Amino acid sequence: MRGDELDVRLADRLAGLRVERGWSLEELAGRTGISRSSLSRLERGEISPTAALLNKLCAVYERTMSRLLAEVESEPPQLVRAPAQAVWRDEQSGFVRRSVSPPHPGLRGELVEGRLRPGADIAYDVPPVAGLEQHIWVLEGAVEITSAGRAHTLRAGDCLRFRVWGPSRFHCPGPEPVRYALFVVLP
Repeated sequence: MRGDELDVRLADRLAGLRVERGWSLEELAGRTGISRSSLSRLERGEISPTAALLNKLCAVYERTMSRLLAEVESEPPQLVRAPAQAVWRDEQSGFVRRSVSPPHPGLRGELVEGRLRPGADIAYDVPPVAGLEQHIWVLEGAVEITSAGRAHTLRAGDCLRFRVWGPSRFHCPGPEPVRYALFVVLP
């Protein structure tokens, strides 16, 4: 699926989630801290969400980012060939996310490839699902990850395992980009 098609389906799904809950744009704005006008433009597909904005929406809808993105994709097959793996880009932050092993009914884990350009910095206020288990394995470069108030610098080959209960942050100090594998397990 092309990126623009994914953005349109994502906008429709976000609007649908709000309507399913019976929330007005004003109520959703109050729950997320995102302006009503930004939410409206997002749901109409006029803007593409940043990683931080999408994380806030995932938190109020109690979904991981992967789960939300999987909901706008067709049912994934058991074998996911590289060309079929959904790629989502946040140009503003420099984050590229490839759903290597997307969420699947009956499975609690998923595998994501993340890439951050040098200087990229992404902060998440809350986890999309409290207690979400993450295993981050750095494949190339270096990344600083902060969770539970503790900062960790990971380099190629290092793996950080934790459960996300509060704010977290991913920062690529450079000078090279970082590429990592993220294994997510739902609680």
